[in-house]
Amino acid sequence: MPRRPNPVLSLAGLVLACFVAGVTFGDEAPGNQSASEATQSQTTEGYINAPLAEVWRIFTTADGLRTAGVGQAEVDLRVGGSIRSHDDPRAKLGDPETWVREILAYDPQRMLASHIRQAPARFPYRNELGNVWTVTYFTASGEDMTHVKIVVLGYRPDAASQALRQSLAEANRRTLDTVAKRYWPKCKLCTTEPAADAEK
Repeated sequence: MPRRPNPVLSLAGLVLACFVAGVTFGDEAPGNQSASEATQSQTTEGYINAPLAEVWRIFTTADGLRTAGVGQAEVDLRVGGSIRSHDDPRAKLGDPETWVREILAYDPQRMLASHIRQAPARFPYRNELGNVWTVTYFTASGEDMTHVKIVVLGYRPDAASQALRQSLAEANRRTLDTVAKRYWPKCKLCTTEPAADAEK
């Protein structure tokens, strides 16, 4: 029997790029919040050895998302639109195991903000998803390289939210590793910038 994809690790669309990548964690506490009430963010970033327009295409079109590792995808690129994806290429898009991300805002080839509106029924942290959202930034780094920064915001300090944080961090790395390998081996920045993998 074929092994079923793991939804914890295979969330696509959301950076290990050219094998130069970093993960950072931060707290965001407004002046009237206590430390225990502060929300937290997690950032994954790196370089992809491809032009900005191509990297934007990968993250915002159905064909692009399929090259990033999802089995099926459908994109309605507009504010209020959705990005639907499924880990299993043989399943029906729209069934209970479908990922649905609502597009909150976008600036073409610069930024994409989204919120996970539906996770697969067997995803273990579904109840925590309502508090978090993702902003992905795209920056040209020369003619044939793009810097991608994915920031997930809204995590709480409780154990369940922190478990979701770890799960999405691993998923983002996995997705972006898949994207980066399509454009390996040559990476101009790999020889000039050391690999980073820092957690704060």
